[in-house]
Amino acid sequence: MNWGTRVTKLLEIKYPIIQGGLAYLAYSDLAAAVSNAGGLGQITAMSLKSPDLLRAEIHKVREKTDKPFGVNFAIGNHGQGYEDMVKVAIEENVPVISMTGGNPAPLFDLLKGTTIKKLVLVAARRQAQKAEQLGADAVMVVGQEGGGHLGRDDVGTMVLVPQVVDSVSIPVIASGGIGDGRGWMAAHALGAEGIEMGTRFIATKECVHASNEYIEALLNSSEADTTIIKRSIGAPARVLRNEFTDKILEIEKESPTYEALKDYISGEANKNFIYDGDHLNGYGWAGQVAGMINDVPTVAELINRMVAQAEEIRLKWGH
Repeated sequence: MNWGTRVTKLLEIKYPIIQGGLAYLAYSDLAAAVSNAGGLGQITAMSLKSPDLLRAEIHKVREKTDKPFGVNFAIGNHGQGYEDMVKVAIEENVPVISMTGGNPAPLFDLLKGTTIKKLVLVAARRQAQKAEQLGADAVMVVGQEGGGHLGRDDVGTMVLVPQVVDSVSIPVIASGGIGDGRGWMAAHALGAEGIEMGTRFIATKECVHASNEYIEALLNSSEADTTIIKRSIGAPARVLRNEFTDKILEIEKESPTYEALKDYISGEANKNFIYDGDHLNGYGWAGQVAGMINDVPTVAELINRMVAQAEEIRLKWGH
């Protein structure tokens, strides 16, 4: 079947499936595997400690695949500047840059004059319109089912995606609650021309940095086993619920300030769980799609399975 959309044409990929940025997890093994399987893999830039390490990671991806890939910049969640990191991505002529959080305008300024494709993750219609005005090539729209940082309006993917599709002319990529071929086809029915998945790609063989405990937690979770932290400071984000996130929610009730929360919501606390499996001193991002994860396939097996399921749906409905 032909899976071509404006997204596959823009990114020069076979299937309109994009791997999310996945802080501290999205490195060369996972990115190359997704790209080799026909999607768009991504490296997480701001989880790396220096521009030189980003350059090395880009080189590692190119050793493992000759397919397009992206570099994700979580520009809203890190104190350090990202300008030097972006310069490396430009010097290495990466095919795609995606950006999440914060105002993308300064990053867009850095990319002027390049051929790098620009994707922006948004969580509201007005953000999508602004991204288009700034020059985004496509927007990724995350509904409140998603893992990690979300919008403040608690709008689900099913409602948000068509609203954004109707408000912009650039391609829309759906994110949040998607983990199989059914979600992929639903996204197309809503008017999206591709999907982004984060949580589902954590439970794959090539996500080599994720601890066994993190994977087991995903496998054993239901759709009700996530919770939203950081809502009290205006930055809602979905995590797997555990003893540590319960503590975060207690602090938010008693002292809803960044100062009170900063040690609990830090990158170090995130790594305590996702790297070391320490559920008493750390947390892991996850979307509600965790309730649909029952195995740990290779990336190729996952994408092939999604394609087969999506083809079955297309045949059933005569497309």
